[in-house]
Amino acid sequence: MGTAVILDCYTVEPSGLGVPPYLSSYVRQAWAALTSDCRDRDVRYVTIDDARWELNGGEPQTPPPLSDPLTYSATQNRGNVIKLLREATTVIVVAGDAVPSVHLHAQNGSLDEIIRILACVRGRRVLLGPMAHHVLANAASYAGLFDALHTHTITSRNITLGSRAGAAYEQLRADRDSFTDLIGQLGWTPVGEIELYRGCTRRRYCSFCNEPAKSPAVIFRDLDDILDEVRQLYAAGVRNLRLGQQTCFFSTWNRDVAQIERLLAGIRAACPDLDVLHIDNADPLAVASPAGARIAALVVEHCSEGNCAPMGMESFDPAVIEANALTCTPQILRRAIDHINAVGAKRGPAGLPALLPGINLIYGLPGETHRTHLANLKGLDELMTAGVLCHRTNVRQARAYPGTPLAGMNPDTAPPSQEHFTTWKADIDNIWDQPMKQRVYPIGLRLRGLHSFFVTSRGTWFRRLGSYPIQVVERGTVVPRYTPADLTVTEHAPRFIYGARNAG
Repeated sequence: MGTAVILDCYTVEPSGLGVPPYLSSYVRQAWAALTSDCRDRDVRYVTIDDARWELNGGEPQTPPPLSDPLTYSATQNRGNVIKLLREATTVIVVAGDAVPSVHLHAQNGSLDEIIRILACVRGRRVLLGPMAHHVLANAASYAGLFDALHTHTITSRNITLGSRAGAAYEQLRADRDSFTDLIGQLGWTPVGEIELYRGCTRRRYCSFCNEPAKSPAVIFRDLDDILDEVRQLYAAGVRNLRLGQQTCFFSTWNRDVAQIERLLAGIRAACPDLDVLHIDNADPLAVASPAGARIAALVVEHCSEGNCAPMGMESFDPAVIEANALTCTPQILRRAIDHINAVGAKRGPAGLPALLPGINLIYGLPGETHRTHLANLKGLDELMTAGVLCHRTNVRQARAYPGTPLAGMNPDTAPPSQEHFTTWKADIDNIWDQPMKQRVYPIGLRLRGLHSFFVTSRGTWFRRLGSYPIQVVERGTVVPRYTPADLTVTEHAPRFIYGARNAG
């Protein structure tokens, strides 16, 4: 039946990350749909960076010894990508960044890039992921570019038809068979992103969130379905998992503590040699609840150290909270942080706290004034004074995703952060983030089990895999990728820290 190609242009959403080393659920759905549709089909997985490399003549964009961003996400099919795309009967493009993001070694494929690459494709052209919403919203501009659009999921039944709603989990499970050949085509050690449910459990939806647009109803997966997918990934050689493709881990099965314990214990039983088991998003309202405190303890018991529970405070400004249906207050956030710190501050063998909170802040929302930034700084300062521990803070600008309330709001004037975002973010970096790095990763702390993954003019960057891992730079060195190392903390920067292999 010929060859089909999955072209991964990466995805970033509030409820999921699909940029290498993360392997998104979109890619795995496409793989399962293609292999289930025809068992004899040769399915190849390639990345946008594979295509960029070939279009650049097989030459690095960055001169050695600095790392070339195009090399990190190389697959086993590099050097043959354009030929594969030209001869494929079906090409599924996975793409879309629903929220802005910056990655050291990867950049999401733009629509202009995808249009250029698809010029060589003669077979069916299928789009899967958040970018499909953009194409649908601008149908006249992209008429004829794709033969089918899938906004949320893809199955063997609708590859060529397109879909605008999430498929039943039972159908997705029926398509899945094995990921062994997919994992074998990767050129990196993957983190499998696992979806637990669709939709948002809040009664009021935040103005900017795309999750209710993806699924107006909350639909939880069966425990056996999740464990079945985890076993398949483990059998394929995946040793790093993140329960991150949902709005809030703590709200799974409506905060059912016993069921969440069965999930975490079941993953450990099914995958005894996991290197990483982490979570991602956490609604501070759920974490601040009595059930949230018990769930945090379960995460610490069953998951690996260096874990992070990012929580959407979004803004400390009461006017912004009211205008955007935000449900967290500074008091709720503090209680949620205390629940996590109470059980997660203890360090593991690698020197990392077991579980720490993260804080998400968004600028550019309706109701924002210059007072908004002052409220954010004041709220963070109160947390710093209280002595809390926080893993990382994500500060970004709002993006109006099609189908969200924010997309329908048309303010008369631009928010002040449109002009001041860079300096406001720098304020938070230097007043809050760097001092917090000094608190969580004091000078002299030995961090174990790191590996090198990139080289810039600063030196070699090291990290562990997992949710938003701390990045440690060893100044003035050029270390081959995936070299293991233990580093001692020597300095701090707002977004990373410095370390040395021979210090201490």
